Amino acid sequence: MAAAALRMDSYRASCPSADLCREADPAMAAKWAAMADGLAALTHDGLGTLAEQVARQIQDLGLTFRLAGDEEERSWPLGPMPLLIGAAEWAEIEAGLIQRAQLLEALAADIYGGQKLVANGHLPAAAIAGGRYFAPRMVGLAPPGGRYLHVCAFDLARGPGGQWRVLADRLRLATGIGYALENRLALTRTTGPLLASLGTRRLAAFFTALRGGIAAECLRERPRVALLTPGRFNQSYPEQAHLARYLGLPLVEGRDLTVIDERLFVRTIAGPKRIDALWRWIDTPALDPLAFDARSAIGVPDLFAAWARGGLVMANWPGVEVLEARAFAAFLPRLAPVLLGEPLRLPNVATWWCGQTRERDEALARLDQLLVGAAFGDEVEGIEGGAMHAGSGFRGPARAALLAAVARRPMDYCAQEEVHLSTSPVLVGGENGGWHLAPRPFTLRAFLARDATGAWRVMPGGFARLCSSGELLTSLMGEGDFSADVCVLDEIAEGHEAPVAASPAVRRGGGLLASQAADNLFWFGRYAERAEAVLRALRSILGSAIEADAGAGRDVELRRHLAELLRDWGAVTDEAIEGPLEMLCSAALAEHELPGGVATLVRALQRVGQSLRDRFARDFWRIARRAPPAHGEGDADAVRNAVKDLLERLAALSGLIAENVVRDDAFRFLDIGRRLERALVTIDMVGHLANAPDEAEAMGLLLDLCDSQIVYRARYLATAARDPVYDLVLLDPDNPRSLMFQLEELARHLAALPALADDGMPEAPLRAALALVAPLRGRAVATLDTAALHTARGGLYALSEAISERYFLPVERQASSTAGTLLG
Repeated sequence: MAAAALRMDSYRASCPSADLCREADPAMAAKWAAMADGLAALTHDGLGTLAEQVARQIQDLGLTFRLAGDEEERSWPLGPMPLLIGAAEWAEIEAGLIQRAQLLEALAADIYGGQKLVANGHLPAAAIAGGRYFAPRMVGLAPPGGRYLHVCAFDLARGPGGQWRVLADRLRLATGIGYALENRLALTRTTGPLLASLGTRRLAAFFTALRGGIAAECLRERPRVALLTPGRFNQSYPEQAHLARYLGLPLVEGRDLTVIDERLFVRTIAGPKRIDALWRWIDTPALDPLAFDARSAIGVPDLFAAWARGGLVMANWPGVEVLEARAFAAFLPRLAPVLLGEPLRLPNVATWWCGQTRERDEALARLDQLLVGAAFGDEVEGIEGGAMHAGSGFRGPARAALLAAVARRPMDYCAQEEVHLSTSPVLVGGENGGWHLAPRPFTLRAFLARDATGAWRVMPGGFARLCSSGELLTSLMGEGDFSADVCVLDEIAEGHEAPVAASPAVRRGGGLLASQAADNLFWFGRYAERAEAVLRALRSILGSAIEADAGAGRDVELRRHLAELLRDWGAVTDEAIEGPLEMLCSAALAEHELPGGVATLVRALQRVGQSLRDRFARDFWRIARRAPPAHGEGDADAVRNAVKDLLERLAALSGLIAENVVRDDAFRFLDIGRRLERALVTIDMVGHLANAPDEAEAMGLLLDLCDSQIVYRARYLATAARDPVYDLVLLDPDNPRSLMFQLEELARHLAALPALADDGMPEAPLRAALALVAPLRGRAVATLDTAALHTARGGLYALSEAISERYFLPVERQASSTAGTLLG
């Protein structure tokens, strides 16, 4: 059944003529057939299973994206059938893309350099200055290595005749480059050796070249290259985090960075560390609020001074996004012979810029056959959103308004030919649940990067965006669209790919840790530990140790003590603790406004975790981002199951932390947060149960909350009593759940963190931790009273403040003259 649905001969007989597969030469047609046969062989339960396998790989990889206006992330849509391109056809595309990158490089150098093209009449000044991305302050500022472009992307379309055209140039952000990598990884995991058997070119060498190309421009022998992100609310933040992790680049936000003496530094727990290059994913106007847009909250003050001095490589050079304007597409065919001495090998969509009289008149005369839109991407009068729209769609008053707007400001508009897209076979589901191959129009996003020699390298692939309509697709992804891997096939399967560069010198350690990342790790640990404590209390209220050891009346009394504890933690309201206990537990699970509610804590955990995606393993992130289980209000069994599920999930996270996280400074901050929060909740639990009427039952419950029942019973052949229990959960340094264990771990972690000074003196956080340990170490449990615990509790909050002030707050600029040893 699966094989029949994937037969390429029947597909080609039914697909449109403008189809990539139908027009393939015999060798490529055989490749398409082999791909279909290979996919069919992977499933025995219908093609829907194959689609589910790909979706599962996407979920395991944590690959998500966000549409404009979305609050929640969506799973990345990837189909199992890739787009196949033969080596000969790709060679033509590759040559055209490299030529286009060279042309845009030369054009950027002229616009921000000698401006001879304008002076000689080849390019109107209005085509440059008309867009908001033109940066006059960048005129006369050349990049340190003389290269304006390092990474770029191009949207391509294949027409009915098989000719490829460039739809858009993307120099501002190479959005999709990370998704192309993840698409290949997900498809390879799903299909095993199938792609390699067909001769699919690998992508790894391209990314190695990309990183090496940026680093080669830097002045220092061992440069530090960072990826600058707008933050976790950006639509492509998941992609940026994946790229940073794959390339081994620090993922930094503007607030992580500071400029000292016209050099860029990242704020780290060890003081400011120099940054030599930034791969920016932020628009030029937002990079520096002092030099460009003062409203920018994501940029770095004085960043302009850092790159203007010549000691900071920017990929790409600020201001180059001016070339993305549709207006430039009208001039590239005539500029290619001027700047390169040859015509364009890969034509772009025919474009008419209305800032020129003859072109405007021709565009308006052919309006019904063309697309019309904003010349510089911004919203313009008469056209919603500034996107391209069919001219034939403007009728009556709308057409009159458009013509009047063009007459007033013709330079803001352009027209383009309508491109009919070729199609590619896609696995789709039918209304009756069946799956089959169907033709879908596609666009291809291709990527280029410079290598260490400065030469352009083209990614042997990219990603294809497919939809059910024939509209031009130049954004990353839209509603209802899906993507496909792009495989460039050689006639003979590639052998083992030789390494592109020499093996790096062996190093250990986790690299630099930005202050903001340390802050996030610290709070991730605290949120996780607090959530676990709340869930343990809910589990005890719903049953477990109380029911096993207490009578009915005393059972209710102990549960009420726990209810009050939950109220003091901010997990439930005062009104909730007066009602039925099952309703209280349900309310605590669903609470999303109070700071201690389970829903609040899980949401906070996921929010902070999003900012740490470049540091967390995929298994770690996959567990953390799962939605809390559903539960019926007041349904004790459903609530109990939800509590059990969440506790198991948190236990899985703890296991991954214990076994998979390298013991570097990042781990220390994660564990510092956990240890500090566990110490606080232990003190709170002891305090709330100290006045329970039945000491033995209260102590048994305390052991259960502290997960120390088994240890106690192995150590004491008696019922739970105050002194032995307090010694175990408060003073025993060998019990990983005890207060003393948490305090000693805090001191150990803080002692291992880097110090700002080299005088050997302990810093404020370590002094605060040691001050907590000393009064309790060696203390007799009989002398341990409420006052001592109250003092320890206050000391823990003071320690938290000391940690924040030392490691998380911004570095003061005044320190630049005295921090010479820290500016590594």
